[in-house]
Amino acid sequence: MQKIIQSLIVAFVLNISINSQSIVNYTNSALPLEDRVEAILKELTLKEKVMMCHAVAKFSSGGVPRLGIPELTMDDGPHGVRAEVLRDSWNAAGWNNDSCTVMPALTCLAATWNTDLAKLYGNVIGNEARWRNKSIMLGPGVNIYRIPLNGRNFEYMGEDPYLASRMVVPYIQGVQEKGVASCVKHYMANNQEYMRGSINVEMDDRALYEIYLPAFKAAIIEANALSIMCAYNKFRGSYCSENDFLQNQILKKDWGFKGVVISDWGAVHSPKSAINGMDIEMGSHPSKYSDYYLADTFYLALKKEDIPMSVVDDKVRRILRVILQTALKENRQWGAFTTTEHFAASRKIAQEGIVLLKNEKAILPIDTKKVKTIAVIGENADRKMSLGGGSAELKAKYEISPLQGIINAAGSSVKVTYIPGYATRRNTNAQNAVALAKKSDMVIFVGGLNHDYLEDCEGGDRLSMDLLWGQNDLIDQIMSVNSNTVVVLISGNAVAMPWLNKVPAVLQAWYAGSEAGNALADVLFGKVNPSGKLPFTFPAKLSDCPAIAKGAYPGNDTNVIYKEGIYVGYRYYDTYKVNPLFCFGYGLSYTQFEYSNIILSKPLIKTSDTLIVSFTIKNTGALMGGEVAQLYIKDVLSSLDRPEKELKAFTKVFLNAGESKNISMKISKEALSYYSTTKKGWFAEPGDFEVMIGASSKDIRLKAAFILQ
Repeated sequence: MQKIIQSLIVAFVLNISINSQSIVNYTNSALPLEDRVEAILKELTLKEKVMMCHAVAKFSSGGVPRLGIPELTMDDGPHGVRAEVLRDSWNAAGWNNDSCTVMPALTCLAATWNTDLAKLYGNVIGNEARWRNKSIMLGPGVNIYRIPLNGRNFEYMGEDPYLASRMVVPYIQGVQEKGVASCVKHYMANNQEYMRGSINVEMDDRALYEIYLPAFKAAIIEANALSIMCAYNKFRGSYCSENDFLQNQILKKDWGFKGVVISDWGAVHSPKSAINGMDIEMGSHPSKYSDYYLADTFYLALKKEDIPMSVVDDKVRRILRVILQTALKENRQWGAFTTTEHFAASRKIAQEGIVLLKNEKAILPIDTKKVKTIAVIGENADRKMSLGGGSAELKAKYEISPLQGIINAAGSSVKVTYIPGYATRRNTNAQNAVALAKKSDMVIFVGGLNHDYLEDCEGGDRLSMDLLWGQNDLIDQIMSVNSNTVVVLISGNAVAMPWLNKVPAVLQAWYAGSEAGNALADVLFGKVNPSGKLPFTFPAKLSDCPAIAKGAYPGNDTNVIYKEGIYVGYRYYDTYKVNPLFCFGYGLSYTQFEYSNIILSKPLIKTSDTLIVSFTIKNTGALMGGEVAQLYIKDVLSSLDRPEKELKAFTKVFLNAGESKNISMKISKEALSYYSTTKKGWFAEPGDFEVMIGASSKDIRLKAAFILQ
């Protein structure tokens, strides 16, 4: 009774002209969600329904003030909550309390291979978005790493659909349990930035279902993502924003998606979007929101009955489901912003994501008893990476640079001196850097890429895998005067390393967020034992990349055909015996791990069975460390082409020196299946299979065989 009275008072104040029963239905969270949705829907005018289907501000879609229904407020991006912009402009709002915690880029998260950290990551994003009163966070991104040139690869989770699927589910769950919706993106096949606004993507059904859809499917079905964002490009002849096959057939019919499809900003091209699955149009280019395709044009088509009323009602139901689980969620948490715990989480994820690629003569971790002078060289040592990348750009509360982190860790016993040596679009004096390197005990070269337009940035692809701005020459010069050199690469993409045979130690440090420098120093000085593994392959040369080798990138400016099919990343390199620079799943440690004693629960299984694979991992070194055990499956004799191996399970385990642990992983029919283009579904073909347990896709330590009946 008290809730009814309170609701009636609110209705009176807002001049709401609906009956008290309807008020109870949509404000009482004890009632079924669908009942509350229907209670609101029947009170809406057509104008109000249409208003909810398009933007009314740069980052808001329409609400219904008459009924107390708020706008849906949205924000970029996957790595933190973007700084506030003016309501109708991209210009900064000038707030002094919107400086966020910057989380590591999603490539770094994927490199942790730690699903618990993915959940933690999502919790931080959800907490900060809630504190900023956002209903939807525009992320995470799960587009597959197809080529090492894509400017937005740093925003995604690597080349393998299984790894991306396992990491995206806890991320989304972490965000949404804070009362904020995740908007998984970019659906579908946005795997290059070159011509992204118009290029038409063609691929076969096996590539579609086995490689490019699984992470989206997991986000929707397993994580219950409340929203999804369409991509800019076309798919099989139709823009993704108006693609009936992608949105109505796969997403809403096959997967049973009940949430909201949101356009990328400016991705809607015609009124067809309304009937082909688009629910909210954002960021279109007309100066007036009423000129959007899902605004007045949509309203008039509904009025004339050119479009059935059921179309708009379906959209509004979807929008209301999101609003009731976010902005109107009862007892919604207040959230938190830039807390000590959030920065600690950012540092922890960065620590576990850093990948040790090379460590000859164990020059790492740095021994401060022997190393008394360190030359830090390279622009990236003192460059803030949160300030670029397109929609991933963030306003950081603070960002610890690699240089500052190294100084912090070195303390008073080691002298640290910095010279840029190279700089983006500026001339520098490399001779001074080489002179400093010559007189120092150790050199830490911090290079790689940045968020400059020609590097890792939305809106463009790199032109090659080479490091720019003279970095390769500078590394060669440094090595000629000081062989005790560590190269730290900051990037979200693979890069060429012509100097690799000369340099004794290499670290892949990613874009690692607010605590990037401290996390890097933790690894360099041995406070943390590196445990990251690559979520994508580093090819030895660009021409080895399957899409490049097949002449399937960048397309002809009209179409791009994925001629490599399912052979993306390690599936191609391993099957066709192409040696990469560093393989998928690769990463070293300061300790060593031994694998032994593989046991299968059954030598012969039925499709209804679950196979249990057990084995032992032992830390045989002198330091505690983390190892990612990876399980791959090989179909020994198949009636159609299948990859040499495919990742189907993994686990990350931390062991003290000398400690052993028994590991068990489960394999079901789904892990053995391929998509049949003739049967239009998944099929597990009976026959011989092989289980491979490894420390990477190429470092296979254990094997065992079984038969599927």
